[in-house]
Amino acid sequence: MALDVHLVTPEREVWAGSAEMVIAHGTDGMVGILADHAPLLIRLSIARLRIQLEGGGWEEAVVDGGFLHVTNAEGSTRVDILATSAEMTGEIDRRAAQARLERAQARVTEGDDAAGRAELAKALARTGLDE
Repeated sequence: MALDVHLVTPEREVWAGSAEMVIAHGTDGMVGILADHAPLLIRLSIARLRIQLEGGGWEEAVVDGGFLHVTNAEGSTRVDILATSAEMTGEIDRRAAQARLERAQARVTEGDDAAGRAELAKALARTGLDE
């Protein structure tokens, strides 16, 4: 049995399809979702989201917070990822992500503020350095 997965932002549906498993970073730690998972609602951290496809391959996205919601009805498990912002890793402009990382690091070095730390977390997730 597969999961019915939908990754959406206020602007668009980023990814939708069948999957074997979803791995996400919640604010209280990591969570893995398989078929027949109990209903769940968690708040997401700024981090990478991994989706294992039915054939065994993987898709990855970066989410800038939001929520992951799991429902299970009539033998069907649905995972909705409602993200503030999200993009598939293949869509990320690596040069722009590196420049964003350097600006965020400089901002945090100049003064430790919450917005600067959030921007640094976003930049690290997009460059793959958050893992």
